[in-house]
Amino acid sequence: MTMAKLEVLLFDVDGTLADTERDGHRVAFNRAFAERGLDWRWDEGLYGELLAVTGGKERIRRYIEKTHPGFSGEGDLDEYIAGLHQLKTKHFKQIMAEGRLPLRSGVLRLIGEARQAGLRLGIATTTTPANVTALLGAAIGEEATSWFDVIAAGDIVPAKKPAPDIYLWAMEQLGVEPAQCAALEDSENGIKSVRAAGIPTVIITVNGYTRHERFDGASIVVDQLGEPGEPCEVLSSNRAGTRIVDLALIRALHEAGGC
Repeated sequence: MTMAKLEVLLFDVDGTLADTERDGHRVAFNRAFAERGLDWRWDEGLYGELLAVTGGKERIRRYIEKTHPGFSGEGDLDEYIAGLHQLKTKHFKQIMAEGRLPLRSGVLRLIGEARQAGLRLGIATTTTPANVTALLGAAIGEEATSWFDVIAAGDIVPAKKPAPDIYLWAMEQLGVEPAQCAALEDSENGIKSVRAAGIPTVIITVNGYTRHERFDGASIVVDQLGEPGEPCEVLSSNRAGTRIVDLALIRALHEAGGC
């Protein structure tokens, strides 16, 4: 059986495009808590545990349920969480504007290769659209948002990863089938979402929070996409000797049915 031609690369954002969790989102949450007069503080270990929950508002709710079960905010808890998350987004955008969280190794190179080859690009993430725009603008430039044919983000679908909804929505907007796509992710929840959406080719770039997770069904697992002078470490793949994850490799994985 011949695999459909690769037409689209779909990117997760946090942890995939940039390593934003520990020094970006976590810090923004803590700044928002402090601004609201809360004595909550998410250290690196606690935040790692909370990352099992996808979505910022969902993460706040889980923390409240486990740590402050009697907390009711200022009346309506849903509204309070939504307002707190909005404040967190403001702080995250400020952190991104400071320019201290660059794209991960190889990301800009791969995006450039895909654009030059005429592939379409998309984003499929649980983070808010404002966060995506802030990251792309700070790490690349304001024009970068226009490079992506679809930005599927935040609450655009009700069920977040590991549900496949965000990928299904993105593919529907693009008018493509799963077999025409490859996805780049960094987490177990991410790969579960991709696989449930039927996308055959999944490239995983782990980070400090996700290196220990399971990535059953991944086409290749690496520590980064890599650059010619900064090779990646292959953690799981039958592609021994891989030094960078480039478009040629992704095409080869795709043609082999994602393997």
